[in-house]
Amino acid sequence: MDNMQSKNMKVTPWEVEGVIDYGRLIKEFGMQPFAELLDKVPEPNHLMRRGIIFGHRDYDRIIDAIVNRKPWAVMSGFMPSGLPHFGHKMTMDEIIWHQNAGGFAHVAIADMEAHVVRKLPWEKTREIGMMYIKSIIALGLKPDNAIIYFQSASNAVKDLAFELATEVNWSELKAIYGFTSDVPLAKMFVTSVQAADILHPQLKEFGGPKPVVIPVGADQDPHIRLTRDLAARVSTFALEPIEGGMRIRSRKGSEYLRKLSPKLEFEKKVYEEHIDAFGDRKKIEEVVRKIELELGGFAFIPPSSTYHRFITGLTGGKMSSSRPESYISLFDEPEEAGKKVMKAITGGRGSAEEQRRLGGEPEKCSVFELYMIHLLLDDRELEELRSECKGGKLLCGHCKKRAAELVSMFLKEFREKIHEAEGRLDEYRIVMN
Repeated sequence: MDNMQSKNMKVTPWEVEGVIDYGRLIKEFGMQPFAELLDKVPEPNHLMRRGIIFGHRDYDRIIDAIVNRKPWAVMSGFMPSGLPHFGHKMTMDEIIWHQNAGGFAHVAIADMEAHVVRKLPWEKTREIGMMYIKSIIALGLKPDNAIIYFQSASNAVKDLAFELATEVNWSELKAIYGFTSDVPLAKMFVTSVQAADILHPQLKEFGGPKPVVIPVGADQDPHIRLTRDLAARVSTFALEPIEGGMRIRSRKGSEYLRKLSPKLEFEKKVYEEHIDAFGDRKKIEEVVRKIELELGGFAFIPPSSTYHRFITGLTGGKMSSSRPESYISLFDEPEEAGKKVMKAITGGRGSAEEQRRLGGEPEKCSVFELYMIHLLLDDRELEELRSECKGGKLLCGHCKKRAAELVSMFLKEFREKIHEAEGRLDEYRIVMN
């Protein structure tokens, strides 16, 4: 099974348990460490700088598009099964950062998934979905280069999902997701819908093939890997690097190679089963994709992705919509949210005396995580907090009180922004029907 499961750690698209070893995730899921790219990212955000975003696939494509101002997009989505919380806020912040960096934002409300996986009625998924839409607008999503849609309302996504489903069989889904014989057919089809969510920004009606980045948690990587495979399977041509150029094969027979060959204005050698084209690999790839589009193909570019750490719940474990006590909702009463922070599990010692002597353990503290991801955007200020905690100068009570005040202040301001967002919905392209 492609999900990662052991007696110490379990990471699947629907469950996360145990102590997460991110180095092991990178190695076993085949990701690349994000830190290796950090110096290349123009004005990286705090999540990148602090290692909250820890892994990626093909993010080099996105950096190239940002730097050279090429068309590109960011796409992610939210399953409306519970109230939006600070974990969702992190993904929303990532979408907004990428939009501000020049990407066109595609935001999915995964109501089909919520209906199938969580058994929620359609009316409820619509009600909760609107809360996510208002939230991302309140956090700063701009209307000019964004589209927000419910899966059930997007014909483009549903039609593409059906096409992609022709390339996936039961054995593959069983291997990737661990599906058993009693899994409903609709839940299996939702995996194709998610793949269509990821790939549809490259359809002709949305501007055609382009780099697309998907910011997600590591538990969603099976979806990314399946989608990258599907992007290749539904493309007409397959390209592989060779010395001095690219080897091009056709998945639809030699007839397409014969159509391709006269349009390839590169030095080339033509064989019955493939064409070897010589020159700049990126240019060859761009030309082949353009020709594939002319021939009626998809010419998808495999999607890029970034992976962020799981937010620790206030009670320990992953912050989850299915466990209200573990999270702070963006719609919590400010005072109640502050009380949740005051009750949160920390990395403090057993007594104040012991904490002063040994220092705290911020790396184990859910409250410090709130500071690191949401409350303190200044790196120097965060390091001062970390140092005071580890040095025993800062006790948990004072640290919690400050965090509770910052959370309460944020939620009060957020409530005003939600009210403003409600009056601006008609500025946005929202596909609901």
